[in-house]
Order: sequence, then C-alpha cells, then structure tokens
Amino acid sequence: MFNSKDKRFSPSPPLSLSVILKYFPHPSLSCKALMGKTEEVKAILPAELRNMEEEEEEENNNNNSNKKLSEKLVNDPESLETVSKDYGNLVHDVPLAVFRPSSVYDIMKLVKVSYKRSVPFRIAARGQGHSTRGQAMARDGVVLEMAGLRKSEFIRVSVDPYNYYADVGGEQLWIDVLKKTVNDYGLAPLSWTDYLYLTVGGTLSNAGISGQTFRYGPQISIVRELDVVTGKGEFVTCSPETNSELFHAVLGGFGQFGIITRARIALAPAPKRVKWVRLLYNDFSAFTKDQEQLISIDGKKQNFALDYLEGMLLMHQGPVNNWRSSFFPLADHPRIISQVTKHSILYCLEVAKYYDGQNENNVDKELQALLQGLSYIPGFYYEKDVSYVEFLNRVRSGELKLQSQGLWDVPHPWLNLFIPKSQIMDFDSGVFKNIILKRNITTGPVLVYPMNRNR
Repeated sequence: MFNSKDKRFSPSPPLSLSVILKYFPHPSLSCKALMGKTEEVKAILPAELRNMEEEEEEENNNNNSNKKLSEKLVNDPESLETVSKDYGNLVHDVPLAVFRPSSVYDIMKLVKVSYKRSVPFRIAARGQGHSTRGQAMARDGVVLEMAGLRKSEFIRVSVDPYNYYADVGGEQLWIDVLKKTVNDYGLAPLSWTDYLYLTVGGTLSNAGISGQTFRYGPQISIVRELDVVTGKGEFVTCSPETNSELFHAVLGGFGQFGIITRARIALAPAPKRVKWVRLLYNDFSAFTKDQEQLISIDGKKQNFALDYLEGMLLMHQGPVNNWRSSFFPLADHPRIISQVTKHSILYCLEVAKYYDGQNENNVDKELQALLQGLSYIPGFYYEKDVSYVEFLNRVRSGELKLQSQGLWDVPHPWLNLFIPKSQIMDFDSGVFKNIILKRNITTGPVLVYPMNRNR
C-alpha cells in the first residue's frame, strides 16, 4: 500500500523477507457498517471524478470500457469482504471502496485523483491477495483489484533466438505465463516461486525467491523492463538503462514505489523433464553442509549443476504425509515415522535436475555424481521423474488437498527470514529445538535452504 502524496515512497521497515511488513493494529471497521452507503463512499472522490468524466470522453481510444471511472468503484458487502482479508487471514482491514479498472489508463486516473488531493486517500493494488499481514489492504482507502485486467490475456512472447522474452501484464498469473511460454513456444523463465497462482506484479514487488534462486537469482533478476504507474499517476517505462532508479526501486519495493502494469521477462529454452530427489537427514550440521556444498557448484561453468535446491523439516508434531511431504511412498511411512520419533526432527534435502532429449542419457550419471558423498541417512533416498510443468506446479495438488479439507483458508502466521550462515546452527538449536519442539508447537511447512549472495 502506498500514499500517493509521499514523493519518496519510503517503505515501512520490513520484519522479514518479502511480504511481512511492520503493521500497527487499529480497530476494525465492519463491512455491515458500510452497507447501503454508496454515496458516502464515493464522496471521498466526488468532484474530482465528476470532472474527469469530460476528459474520459476525449480519451475513449485509450479506455477499454464505456463505464465512467466513478462506476468502477464498488462498495457492496461482498466486494468489501473479499478485499478485507488475505491468505494470512490475520489482518482484516475494510476499505471504503474497491476499484475495478479495465485499463492501465483507469489506474493512472485513480492515482492522479488521490495525488492531487490535499489529503490523499490510500490505494493498495491487490493481485491474488496472497500476502499474510494485510499488505494489499487499504483501510479507509481504495483497493485496486488488478484481476479485472486479466480478462484480456496479456502475455506476448518474442521468439528472436538472440533475445527471448515475454511481455506480461502485472495482473497475470505465473501459472498462465508457464502454460503460454512452455506449451506454445517451448520457452520459460528461469526463476519461479514455489506457488504459481500468484500475480507477476505481486511477486516482483516482493522479490520472488525459491529453490532456483541460488543458481538463477530471484525473479526480479530476470526482468528486463517494466511499465509502472507512479504515485503521481504517471505512466513510466523503466529498465536498467532507462529510468533505472525507478526500475530498481519498484523491483522488490513492496509496492511502495509504484504499480507494475507490465514486465518484460527473460526466457530460455524450457527443459522437458525433471529428476526430483529428496534425501533425509537426522543431523542439522550435515544437512546444511551438504546444502552449501551443492549450491557452491557454478552452474554456468558446470552444466551438470543442480537447477533447484530447498530443504524442509519433518517434525513429530505433524503428519509425514502433509502437503509438502506426500512425495514419500506410503510403504516407507512407517520407516520415516520411526526416524522422526527417534530424533524428533528430520531434515529433508530437496533437489532437482532438469533435462531434455539432449542430455537424457547422461542425467542419471550427472545427478549421482552431484549427490555422491552426501551425508544423508543411508536408505532414505527418494526420487521421482516428472514433467517440467508438473514439477513447477507441484504445490497445486497440496492446495487442492487442503481446500477439500477446509484448511487452505485458515490463519497463516507465516514468517520469512534471512539468517546469516554464521548463525544458522544457533537458529536450529534455539528455535527449532528449544522453542518448537520443547513447547510442542504444531507447525505448517518449515523451509530451510541457503542462497548465494551474488545472485
């Protein structure tokens, strides 16, 4: 959320990586209190919106809708309820209205209205609402629903072999980017988030970190150009060479420096299949040592380097067959449970190696060479061979499973942290063992994996 009058757009100090920002609680405004108050809601923008309607008549060629801007503001209880919660389901802030644009022009006009007021109103761009602490909410302001722009697919691919890229609307979902680029062109971005039902603008505003980051960098590192609506309502195209200060501020800027309406994303030939492996450890030191060894292999110099690496905890408080660990065969669950019972925590190293027709005869040999000498528990090696798309969309099956159990929309008090290598052992003993285990705290997924600073 940003205040369009603040020329600096200084973000709140982050409490953690990506989406957890400083939050100051205040009394909640009930949706019921706003029922039937359409005129009161629109009074926050009255004269300005009425004056804009004449401008709109002259700008019809730039506006994809015959609706006036004021008619794109809604405040019915259902709409307000939807944007007053997010995936975290911990913060519930009700805006005065929801704005549903049909073009980038609409977004520019809305932000300009706020900027020109002596007391600007808050505007928060909302993609999928997958933040966890109310970052896409706008108490007493306007929530900008980016999904309205998704009605027209904005994913355009350049197939110049010397310059593969996709121009993608900020409102588009990564799963649709995957399907379009892979299925139609055999191309794909190199860096992804674990969960793909998120908007392009949303993840690029946070960083886009996952198990590919150690090799390919976060998602913001594969962006070549952006279209941004600034806090003044201006439309600016920026890149590392043009308007570079804005470009670098918006990427990973938590939405404080502008609204991403288009991103030019670098593409590369997509692999066909993935060797997907999980290894179990009972010793955290060995687990992290092996992780660090594997990410130290320079994939650009050594083609057989891994393409993905993450890690997770298996704890006695949670079932082995949870949404992250259904990977393991049912026949092995008793063996794994026995190890969890014995050690209280197991550490799961998860890696992947991509391949296609050119290297399918060597991929097994390359993978075994990479994993040779690792210190996992003997006999606890698990491997799958899946399509590239299936691997990237792996969290979806877990989502559907939790939805069927009514568990997808429960509160998610999630936290993402960067821990220095020098303190990771202290984190294991101090947090995992002396807090979570000792207090018998039930946990969701706990992911632990290293990244290279130079990415």
